[in-house]
Amino acid sequence: MLALFDLDNTLIDRSAGLKHWARDFVRARSLPPEAEAVIGDRLRDRAHREDFVGLGVALGLSDRPGDLWHEYVDGVARSVCCFPGAREGLEALRGAGWTIGVATNGAGDIQRAKLAAAGLTPLFDGICVSEEVGVRKPERRLFEAAAAECGASLSAGGWMVGDNPEKDMGGARAAGLQTLWIASGREWAHGLYEPDVMVPGIVEAIEVLQGTAF
Repeated sequence: MLALFDLDNTLIDRSAGLKHWARDFVRARSLPPEAEAVIGDRLRDRAHREDFVGLGVALGLSDRPGDLWHEYVDGVARSVCCFPGAREGLEALRGAGWTIGVATNGAGDIQRAKLAAAGLTPLFDGICVSEEVGVRKPERRLFEAAAAECGASLSAGGWMVGDNPEKDMGGARAAGLQTLWIASGREWAHGLYEPDVMVPGIVEAIEVLQGTAF
């Protein structure tokens, strides 16, 4: 059975990693304290190379955007960490015969750097990053590409585990996958088609998969 996982704020704590990097960056550059809020606002939802053009201007930096991007990639990769129990749960799924993959939006270098730094890369049968395939969740082609990276097909069914209601859950449902939403303390928004299963965090999500008959 196939299980695809989102990366940011599903397997790893991107929010905490970004906050940690922003704090260290501001201190190292002797920037005013409010610069942390500027970084958080601009990079909270996404971070790509082009975002660092405007960010450098907003912070009054003379660095080339490409240099800032590489500094961000290196720093955030060092700052992120798995949610407790994520790595052990993935190992258990592999041992039970599951085919597991990553289906994530984002830039290839930063997403792969985070996976490697968290020690997760070897656990997956396939890794699909939106920048590398030219399409983003919630589009069906991203899920098709992720399944193909794992040597699988959406026609055989499977699960998508993620935290984003529209991109992860809505996109996966439209692609024919069963959906498992990580709430992380949030309530499901009224008006959205509910996922198949809602759980508090990644440990509970993996427990649901472990109890699913192939």
